[in-house]
Amino acid sequence: MNNTEFYERLGVDKNASQDEIKKAYRKMSKKYHPDINKEPGAEDKYKEVQEAYETLSDEQKRAVYDQYGAAGANGFGGGTGGFSGFDGFQGAGGFSDFSDIFSSFFGGGAAGQMDPNAPRQGEDLSYRVTLKFEEAIFGVEKEVSYQREEVCHSCDGSGAKAGTHAETCSSCGGRGQKQVIRDTPLGRMSTTVTCEVCHGAGKTIKEKCSSCGGSGHERKSHTVKVKVPAGVESGQQMRLQGQGDAGENGGPYGDLYVRFIVEASDKFERDGSEIFYEMPLNFVQAALGDEIEVPTVHGKVKLKIPAGTQTGTNFRLKGKGAPKLRGSGQGDQHVIVNIVTPEKLNEEQKEALRAFAKASGNNVEEQKKGFFDNIFN
Repeated sequence: MNNTEFYERLGVDKNASQDEIKKAYRKMSKKYHPDINKEPGAEDKYKEVQEAYETLSDEQKRAVYDQYGAAGANGFGGGTGGFSGFDGFQGAGGFSDFSDIFSSFFGGGAAGQMDPNAPRQGEDLSYRVTLKFEEAIFGVEKEVSYQREEVCHSCDGSGAKAGTHAETCSSCGGRGQKQVIRDTPLGRMSTTVTCEVCHGAGKTIKEKCSSCGGSGHERKSHTVKVKVPAGVESGQQMRLQGQGDAGENGGPYGDLYVRFIVEASDKFERDGSEIFYEMPLNFVQAALGDEIEVPTVHGKVKLKIPAGTQTGTNFRLKGKGAPKLRGSGQGDQHVIVNIVTPEKLNEEQKEALRAFAKASGNNVEEQKKGFFDNIFN
């Protein structure tokens, strides 16, 4: 029966004091915490360290472990369903009767609790950046400033005054939680409550840092440069690692999520990498054909309009759209033709149209303006 493995996981011997065990645990948990250590197997190591500390930090469980090993401390003898081997615990100092065993299962033992002294990543933040239409097409570098929680410059995050340090809470032994035993019809039940002395922090500070008031954090203005990729669209966001709030107990900073809002263009419409432009043409251009100049986000280009072009015709300008954010290449620009009918014609223009209608074999009955039309026009 191996009853030294948990000590080996923490790097201490079997005679180590609780302070030595706690110190070793903090060192090992920071070393293998998945938010800090991204190496393969680090998360499994972290879980093993947690398991060892949960047992050895509890004097009763430690006594059972020293006598019966991991099976005794974690599985009550390893019997089917976890309900066997009760007799083996009598007189071991761990479980004196059924109610103690029951409370170990359903009470607030160390298993499953979050260690208040373990490093924790800081909160993620979000920031909205407004882009002009062309900035979203071609990309741009923006400098953004926002408020975030940073590690206090005076106490380096400890929350204690310079020259002092935070101490392990004497009320809960650094766990941040305490067990309360209550008598119930089912026997004595153990429940877990937040420590009223340290309020769950697991430590107390006698002399607080004057800069942060003991929190270990300072709220400061932070500036970061955001390289907006070409082709970004409204509603998309990018993640900037480590630009969020400071972590707890030496944990890493959170992340910043930058959300982009793209302003509308007064010329173009956009659908992904495709850009649309409505081009007005007069009747003569559409009928006889023409070569016109069309604006694009890349500059003006020439476009040949064939004779007989109809309203709604879609001309595609290859590669004149927006960059494709996923993949490579450019989208296209679509030029949608809208033939504009003139509202006012002089007599010479009217005569030319009458001649055109006659040559086409069309009999056009012109609509004459009445008295009231002349007044209101």
